[in-house]
Parts: sequence; C-alpha cells; structure tokens
Amino acid sequence: MIYLDNAATSLIKPPSVERSVLSAMRTMASPGRGSYLPARRAAETVYECRETAAKLFHVKDPSDIVFTQNATHALNLAIFSLVEPGDRVLVSGFEHNSVTRPLHALSAEVDFAGRRLFDAAGALEDFERKIPGKKAVVCTHVSNAFGYVLPVYEIARMCSSRGVPLIVDASQSAGILDVDMQRLNAAFIAMPGHKSLFGPQGTGLLLCNHEVRPLLFGGSGSDSKSPDMPEYLPERLEAGTANVCAIAGLKAGMEFVMSKGNGRISAYERKLLDTARRELGKIHGIRLFASDGGEQSGVLSFTADGIDCESMAAALSDRGVCVRAGLHCAPAAHESAGTLDGGTVRMSFSPFVSEADVVSAAGIIKNICKEF
Repeated sequence: MIYLDNAATSLIKPPSVERSVLSAMRTMASPGRGSYLPARRAAETVYECRETAAKLFHVKDPSDIVFTQNATHALNLAIFSLVEPGDRVLVSGFEHNSVTRPLHALSAEVDFAGRRLFDAAGALEDFERKIPGKKAVVCTHVSNAFGYVLPVYEIARMCSSRGVPLIVDASQSAGILDVDMQRLNAAFIAMPGHKSLFGPQGTGLLLCNHEVRPLLFGGSGSDSKSPDMPEYLPERLEAGTANVCAIAGLKAGMEFVMSKGNGRISAYERKLLDTARRELGKIHGIRLFASDGGEQSGVLSFTADGIDCESMAAALSDRGVCVRAGLHCAPAAHESAGTLDGGTVRMSFSPFVSEADVVSAAGIIKNICKEF
C-alpha cells in the first residue's frame, strides 16, 4: 500500500503513539475524578500533553489549551465564542466546511478575501481592504485541497492593528509549519490531533487567547455545586470524561514532531511534493495545481483529461494507492480555484512516505491514463 492521504488522516504513526495509547488503556482512569493512582496517572498525562502543546505552539499558559474531538469541534467553539447571528465575518477563499457551515448556521454575513490560488500578494491586498468593519476574521493557514500556504502572519498583523479578532485554522499546518500563538496573537488557533501531529483520530486542540463560550455542558471534575460550567479554562470547554487514551497518543505524536523539528518535516514533504510535480508533469493530460514559489505545503491536487476524479481515485485504490478525490469538504476552495464542478485528485505526504512511493504512484497514474 502507498498511503498518500495524510491531509485527511496520518494513517502511519510513530510507534510511540500506539504504545502510549495501549499503556493508557491499561493503566489510566479519568483525570480529576479521584486521588487513586490510575486517576493521578491520567491527570498527569493530560497535563503533560497540554505542556507539550504549549511548548510546540508557544502558548504561555497550558491551561489555555483545550482538548477537542477534532478541528471541526475546535473551530465551532471558536466561532460560536466570537460570532453572533447576523455578524459580518471575513474568511479566506479557501476555507473548509468546518468554518463555512458554522457561519451559515449563525446566519452570519460572510465575505471572502483572496480567491486566487497561490496569490499571497493579492490575498493580502484583499484582506487589507475588507477587514475594517468585520466582527471577526477566519483564515486557514494551509488549504486542505491545494496545499496553498496563506500569509497568516501578515493577516494576523492586519487584524491586530484594527482590533479585529482572528481565528486561524491550522489543520494542515500544525506539526509541519511554524504555528506560533505569541507571534500570531490570534483569538483562537484550531487544529486536529490526527493529521501532522500524529495523534489518534478523535483528538484536537483549541489554543485560546479570548473569552470563550461553551457548546457542551456537563461534568468537569470541579465546581460541581455550580449549575454553570466553570468560568476558567480549560474546564469551561471540557465537559465530560476526557479521551485519556487518545490524549496520551497525541502527546507521543507531538513529542515525535518536536524531536524531528517541523522545519525538517516541512522540507522533507516539500521534497516529496517536488518529486510528485516532476513525475506527474511528464504525463500527458495531467493538470497540476502547483505553485512555482514557496506558497505550497505537502499537498498536490491534479486532474486528468478524460477521467473524472472519482474514477481516478478508485483505479488507484484498486492498485494499492490511497488518495482522496472530490471537493475535500472545501467547496469554497474549489470555487476559488475553478474546480467546483468535478473537484480534484489529492495526494498528500508525511515523513512516513518515501520518494520511491511517490515515483511508484506516478507510474501507476501514467498507466491508468493510458488504459482510459
């Protein structure tokens, strides 16, 4: 199997992740629910995971890091904390449904900025013009459909200078690119644990730098007499029993990222991207969505003349190559790129993909094109 769908989920994890999950299952109970040893172990592991995340993403207080089910959960928490029904909100032209659907549910007045693919300069001009008068700005760091790296640090400075809170979706950048809460000074940064942080599915993080509003109410292990959720983080947003086993795995995944360094990981994935561009570029009828500059992370979308994307993905699956086809839950991004009708086939990389894997996958794509 050649696994090239890491933008969805990093299937291949560091061995330490599996070991940590299994150890937690055997030795840990629920944090904050007792003083006995298994409960203490759980509490220590959960706090150590917050500390690891704080170091990785430059968050001053680990208590400002909230565990979520995924990035979608984190983004909903952030959006519902900032946006009221009917508010005017500015988003990039490459947002995921995890952003656009909550805004739609709130009947927010949504404006888009930067709708040209791999055009950071144009995006900055657009954001500069449209930020004034908005209640909030939401911007993905990297497009999940095209790997387009948006200029979030420059956008963050614009938001700060105008006093407009910013939500950053770091779903495709956390663990690969520099995500620095201090430099961004964002209201919230949301991310999944199961992509390039190499944690299990069902994990996510919300980095908080703003007042929050709970979406879920229930037990928190503290302030049990109060009918309200605690006023302080992280308990205010963490109702119910924590996913301790998965959090233990996420901690191991983030420790792997820190040991490798996201700069090395990013450089390696960029090398794989360049190899994919070179090999696929040799195939007649293949259209690549790629940047000639440095505005692309480890994701490459393509289409093939005469072959719809779902058929290409199915043919690759039959030959042991795992990719994703369609709109990638990001119709706004495909509308911006002009691919809304049919979508694209997406290859996405990780440190556990080899250059030989990429070359082999390109050869299989070439054969499929010949067959069709």
